[in-house]
Amino acid sequence: MYLTYLDSNSWLIELGGKKILLDPWLVGDLVFGNTSWLIRGSKQTSRPLPENIDLILLSQGLEDHAHIPTLEKLDRNIPVVASVNAAKVVEKLGYTNITALPHGTTKVIDNSLEIRAVAGSLVGAKLVENGYVLRELTTGKSLYYEPHGFHSPELKELAPIDVVITPVLDFNLLFLPFIKGQKSALEVCQWLQPQVIVSTAVGGDVKFEGVLISLLRLAGSIADFQALLTANNLTTEVIDPKSGERFEVILTDKNQLPILTVR
Repeated sequence: MYLTYLDSNSWLIELGGKKILLDPWLVGDLVFGNTSWLIRGSKQTSRPLPENIDLILLSQGLEDHAHIPTLEKLDRNIPVVASVNAAKVVEKLGYTNITALPHGTTKVIDNSLEIRAVAGSLVGAKLVENGYVLRELTTGKSLYYEPHGFHSPELKELAPIDVVITPVLDFNLLFLPFIKGQKSALEVCQWLQPQVIVSTAVGGDVKFEGVLISLLRLAGSIADFQALLTANNLTTEVIDPKSGERFEVILTDKNQLPILTVR
């Protein structure tokens, strides 16, 4: 299993012989609607689009997960698996092979990789978007992704899961949770007993500005969360990924720590 962090919520996952582009924001700025005054994200380093992508995986229909300028640059013939809301975004852009996954449903890719949609982030008053469990069918290697720290209890039935990608730091908006980090990540580690948890959502080589940024507060640290895991008798290793750096997670026996090599 190889992972490459592409900033914000964006990842390149290599699993089951497939290259999966997850929630890609790769070009241009990140703006929600026309409200650049409220929040605008900009990348500090320009990188080429990943090549030979087998699948685009979208967890939400919002711009920080289904980034229209990026999706306009990618080949419309690349298969897309998406939340119901995100599927509407790529359909309007002319993508030709779209699978919308409601919660509790699965998609099998070439008999090598299973993707299961689970209930994820609450967006707005009623809309619940997707988290995903990816499982390599030949080896059983597994990965769970949820970008805002909203973890459904249904995950307990899918345990154990080897790798978790989710926020491990808290991001609060006027003292209310905007992104759930430490407590929520600890709970999902207790459920899933992963060998590795990888931080996402609040890092990367990006800069944000706007009115909303002045109201957001980041709480905790990677070291704090690792200590929290240890205090709760969990051997899960916390990884704080570097932007643009591909690394391999070599999964081991549950009684050993995983080995990571950067390539």
